[in-house]
Amino acid sequence: MRRRVERLHTVPAIGGGLRPRAHISPVHFSVSGGRTLNFAVAVARGRVGSAVLVLTHGTHRVELPLDVEPQADGTALLTATSPLRYETPSETGRRGPMLTSGLWKPTLVLTDPQGETHRAAVTAFGEPAADGPTRVYSPSPTSGALFRIVRSVDGFALIKVRAPRRHAEFTDFELRWDRVTVHGRVYGFAAAEARGKAEMVLRRGGGSPVTVTPEWDGDRFRFDVPFDRMGGVDHARVWELFVHVGGQRLKIARQFTDVRYPRRVFRTPIRIIALDNGSLMRVHAYVAGAGALVVSCVDVIPASPSTEEVA
Repeated sequence: MRRRVERLHTVPAIGGGLRPRAHISPVHFSVSGGRTLNFAVAVARGRVGSAVLVLTHGTHRVELPLDVEPQADGTALLTATSPLRYETPSETGRRGPMLTSGLWKPTLVLTDPQGETHRAAVTAFGEPAADGPTRVYSPSPTSGALFRIVRSVDGFALIKVRAPRRHAEFTDFELRWDRVTVHGRVYGFAAAEARGKAEMVLRRGGGSPVTVTPEWDGDRFRFDVPFDRMGGVDHARVWELFVHVGGQRLKIARQFTDVRYPRRVFRTPIRIIALDNGSLMRVHAYVAGAGALVVSCVDVIPASPSTEEVA
C-alpha cells in the first residue's frame, strides 16, 4: 500500500542527465480547498531583498511574488497564498495564475540586497496526513480541475494539473413546505451543450424514471423535484438524481469538496411537505456516502379523490 501511494504522487525525474542544481526545501507547500496554493520557505534575513516563485510548463511561465516576513530567530519567511485557475469560461475574471494540464515546475528566484539574482529548485515537501476528516486533494470548486503537489523520483516538487472531468455537481437545495428545489452545475461541457432534462431513477429499479426540464443559466441548473409523480405507494422509495447533458447521463453528486465523509457532514432534515394534489409526503433529500444526491419519500396522507361533480 505504501508503494502504491508513493507511485501515485511520484513522477519521472525532471533533472536527468544535468549537473546538480541549487535547491531549497520549503517549510510548507500545499493546495488546499481544491484551488488555493500555499507556499513558505525560510532563508537568512540578510540574503533576500525580494523573491518570486516561478512556475513553468514548457513555454508557459507564471510568477507569484513572495512576501518577506522577518522572524524572531533571525531568518526571513518567504510566503505566498494564491488561488489557482484553469482555462475554462467559468474562471474568466477570477484572480490568480492560470495553469494548463500537465506538470508545472516551481523555481524560487531570490534577489539579494545588492541586486544579484539566485535561482533554486524546490525540493519535495513531505506528504500531509491522509486519514483526517478532509481529503488531501480535491477538485477545484470553481473549474473542476485537479491541482496536486507531486514529487519527481529525484526528489523535486511539481504541481500536477488535471483537466476537469465531465460531472454534474450538486451545489445547494431549497427545502420548503411544498417543494424541494435542487441547484447544480455541470463541468467539462461547452456552454452550448449545457442543456438537457433531469431524471429521477429508483435506486433499486422496479419503476419508470421521472423526468423534468430544469431551468438553465449557462452551466448552472435548477429544478423542483416532481414529488407528485414519485409517490403513490405505502413504503419509502429512494431515488437517485441525474441530468442529461451532451448525450450523457450524469449522476448529480457532491464531489468537488475536500470532505472525506459527505453524509456525516452535509446533514439535512426530514420534512413533511404538502403537494398541490392534497397529499402529504415525508421527504428526505440528502447526500449519500459516495456523494450522490438522493431523495427518499413516502406518502403520509395520499391524495383524496376529487368530490367535484362533472358538469
